[in-house]
Amino acid sequence: HVIDAKRGFESQDQRIFHIADRNKKGIVIMVNKWDLVDKSTETAKKTEEEIKKKIAPFTDVPILFVSALEKQRLLKSLEVAIQVYKNREQKIKTSVLNEVMLPLIEHIPPPAIKGKYIKIKYCTQLPTKSPTFVFFANLPQYIKEPYKRYIENKLRENFDLSGVPIEIYFRKK
Repeated sequence: HVIDAKRGFESQDQRIFHIADRNKKGIVIMVNKWDLVDKSTETAKKTEEEIKKKIAPFTDVPILFVSALEKQRLLKSLEVAIQVYKNREQKIKTSVLNEVMLPLIEHIPPPAIKGKYIKIKYCTQLPTKSPTFVFFANLPQYIKEPYKRYIENKLRENFDLSGVPIEIYFRKK
């Protein structure tokens, strides 16, 4: 997704970003015309923070500052786009996924609701175009959104999934 550095991340850019996310596409944001911006030591950091604020809750989207005219960081942007594509296509073995995720889930389990404890038994990745994971639990209906976000963050931390939308489902074991 290419945006204009002079204009910033506008509402139209936000709409395009959310369309790409809704269609489960890998996303890299390139801020073009970076050579025309008056820069200080904090300009890139501030611009990146503004973009991240507008695309919240997405925190794992690569943001690159490029100049097509000056040919700055164009190869880097292609490398990052290829890496996001590879991240989207990767398949994680069920054994590896369980080896990494189950100790994390055991360390911080889903909160008990109405005195009922939720136990996640195992997880697997579905054979879909974008990374989709299923966690099998005894009471999946009681797992709330904050815990789902925790699981997503742990997946992103442990497996390189930057720029890729993730779907997580909880099913009855």
